[in-house]
Amino acid sequence: MPDISERFDVAILGGGIAGLTLALQLKRTAPDLQVTVLERAQHPVPEAAHKVGESSVEVQAHYLRDVLGLEEHLERDQLHKFGLRMFLTHTGNEDISRRVEYGQVSEAPLASYQLDRGRLENALGTMVADLGVDFRQRCKVRDVQLAGGDDDHVVRVLDGEHEQEHTLRARWVVDATGRAGLLKRKLGLARPVGHRANASWFRIEHEIDVHEWSDDEQWRARVDGGLRRLSTNHLMGPGYWVWLIPLASGSTSVGIVAEDEAHSFEGFNTLQRTLDWLAEHEPQCAAEVRRHLEKIQDFRVMKDYAYGCTQVYSEDRWCLTGEAGVSIDPLYSSGGDLMAISNGLITDLVTRDSRGEDVREKAVAHNQVYLVLSEIWLVAYEGQYPVMGNPQVMVAKVIWDTIIYWAVPGLLFFHDKFRRLGDSPAAFANLQRTWLLHTRVQQFFREWHLVSNEPASDVFADPYSLLGFIVDLHNGMAAGLDDDELEEQFGRNVDLLEHIAGQLVSTVVERLEQRGADDAAKARIEEWRCDELLREAVERYKERDPVDPIDSAWITLGSRPAAVTP
Repeated sequence: MPDISERFDVAILGGGIAGLTLALQLKRTAPDLQVTVLERAQHPVPEAAHKVGESSVEVQAHYLRDVLGLEEHLERDQLHKFGLRMFLTHTGNEDISRRVEYGQVSEAPLASYQLDRGRLENALGTMVADLGVDFRQRCKVRDVQLAGGDDDHVVRVLDGEHEQEHTLRARWVVDATGRAGLLKRKLGLARPVGHRANASWFRIEHEIDVHEWSDDEQWRARVDGGLRRLSTNHLMGPGYWVWLIPLASGSTSVGIVAEDEAHSFEGFNTLQRTLDWLAEHEPQCAAEVRRHLEKIQDFRVMKDYAYGCTQVYSEDRWCLTGEAGVSIDPLYSSGGDLMAISNGLITDLVTRDSRGEDVREKAVAHNQVYLVLSEIWLVAYEGQYPVMGNPQVMVAKVIWDTIIYWAVPGLLFFHDKFRRLGDSPAAFANLQRTWLLHTRVQQFFREWHLVSNEPASDVFADPYSLLGFIVDLHNGMAAGLDDDELEEQFGRNVDLLEHIAGQLVSTVVERLEQRGADDAAKARIEEWRCDELLREAVERYKERDPVDPIDSAWITLGSRPAAVTP
């Protein structure tokens, strides 16, 4: 063993957003910790033409703004996000004003952000260095020797600037190397998932504004000028979606995400093929990009991006965070949320250990919590891409996914409950209850899609106007409840999920029967009625709705039926 003169409490492998935010959280929680971050790239990194993962939602936004204290940076150097916005498919997708549109018309109570990853990571690099983190750049990790018991781990690194090799010791090693997954590969922790999808994306130095794609004044008046552009805009069709994300630098990020079974990766795995694919499926977007081809800044692809992991935290003091552990899907920006939750759990383990606590049982509990959460997120995507070509089913699904996100992980994260979830059998039971219900409802959406797929147009679905309680759920994430109040609210939220799941099933069955269900629909309805979990949800709905009614318009594309086009 070579002479090792350097020793740290925590060695973080990788200085992207996951590694740098973890380093910042560790130093702000326990300033005396000795932390090193080993990053291959040289800072500052480029703005705009950088990494995927530019849209945040409430959990990651709260983490960056309130947990890490980045509000000044977010307000000054990033953009406020105007929510999630979707345009569902309509004939040839040549007129955006005719497409079913899902999205808000006013600011949400809790802010989220569009992130220029280059700007953010440059700011984080400066912050951690100012706090005393040993932030090493152009540094390649050659090997990690993990130790058992109470011994330190050994990390061998190559200094790229001086071409010298160094060896250091660390009590904790955290893999934040992203998709490279250094420890995952070393330990054989990869777990395949059933979700098969691919992506290509580029940045263009031009502000793409979907609001300008139509001269229809009635359509334009639905949302104040300029705000549609600040949404994460999704152009959706069978088996795919295209993102349009504005960046504070003035560029726009454009990406295709498609299920492999419906759209072969070879159809959009080069820039020219991507442009041709857009021309076929999203002609308005393609025309806008072609007018500014000379302003394209980069192009990247990601094949088969979803994967799982058998273990992310070990009682032997090694951890995986960010995409070094789990990667699911970019549709709802869940990667940033899972990173925030993971970093919080790791910080809890490291700081408890630094105080002399035995964290072996905590490591097992935190590992279980994180993997259950990743599974809950995964079922929202796995097998669901065909539903994107069905406007009515997809709008109902997005509303369900939003409600469950705010009611469960959002509520728990804002109240710092995940690191204490193992101490609460009732809360963990409610999390398991949510997982079972959510999994069955996602299956229901697939089944509904197979027996009912009617074209729709000229519908605007604003979730805040369709469901009055949704604002309370959104605000409730930041309600500042004590532990007893939180457990009660969590239980009420799960009851609400069962209520609306029962309403979903009842409403769909009623409408199918009213319209004259064919043999396939009749067979499916009979299966739903025999399904124990769905039957229990329907019973709860019938018990609760007379006392606490919920408008079913969220299931039916608003109060009026969708206009059917020839």
